[in-house]
Amino acid sequence: MATFKAILIEKADAGQKVGLVDFDETQLMEGDVTVRVEWSTVNYKDGLALTGKAPVVRRWPMIPGIDFAGTVENSSHKEFKPGDAVVLNGFGVGETHLGGYAEVARVKGEWLVPLPKGISAKEAMEIGTAGYTAMLAVMALERHGITPDRGPVVVTGAAGGVGSVAIALLAKQGFHVIAATGRAQESDYLKSLGAAEIIDRAELSGPAKPLGKERWVAGVDSAGSHTLANLLSMTKYGGAVAACGLAQGLDLPGSVAPFILRGVSLLGIDSVYCPQALRREAWKRLASDLDRNKLSEIATEMPLAKVTEAGPEILAGKVRGRILVRVGG
Repeated sequence: MATFKAILIEKADAGQKVGLVDFDETQLMEGDVTVRVEWSTVNYKDGLALTGKAPVVRRWPMIPGIDFAGTVENSSHKEFKPGDAVVLNGFGVGETHLGGYAEVARVKGEWLVPLPKGISAKEAMEIGTAGYTAMLAVMALERHGITPDRGPVVVTGAAGGVGSVAIALLAKQGFHVIAATGRAQESDYLKSLGAAEIIDRAELSGPAKPLGKERWVAGVDSAGSHTLANLLSMTKYGGAVAACGLAQGLDLPGSVAPFILRGVSLLGIDSVYCPQALRREAWKRLASDLDRNKLSEIATEMPLAKVTEAGPEILAGKVRGRILVRVGG
């Protein structure tokens, strides 16, 4: 029987056991497309799964990894054939369906996106779910009518995966980007991505006033909690904040004042079950709008066998940009 290398999370008396194993291909879950996985990434949710810090995994045993890029090996889906380059983000992969930290994945074809021409599997995962989420956030701000002439845009968690790509995308469009970070040592890195201004995240992490001084017309937030409340309270009249993360917390201890007195909008960004048309548009935009020369600055690479070491690092906020996982290929 065919086996392949995979990271497997199993239940244990102490919580869970995680390690590199030889996985039997017959144990893969149902799906109409089998993919030879070449690259994956480490996202915040992957860190939660690898460490067991939150109940991300809802099926045991589980191969984690919420995204991957690779080549179709077998397919009964009408849109995909062997040899096609594909990318997958979300849909419960790595949570309820065996995920991307494996040399082979079997999934539903409706979850896959054809890799846009000009983007390699490696580049797709240098972008990863974090970068794809950042693109969804930027697109949401565009639909709201946010343009560079209206004022600055703030990005929280700026040195992380979502933040890094969001800065690069917004700066290329001509925005004055304010990067909020707790890591002052990353200032040069953030400026290399296009940040025009750096502020300490401590300015945003405490309790928010109902209304603060208007500082920006829009924001991309991956923190939630007090940080998101502060962003909203300081957003200019008619502006908007795209919320896509919970690194500080799930709560939103703010006020309705920004909504009813300044007409501010809160735009929710879901990357997991995002409709196919929107996710394909996001990947098409990433192919054309993202300066891929910056990907080498954003991403660092590690082999599949080392991925378990990255879980605690990303949860501790010690990871800069993206972690690229070399799975196969």
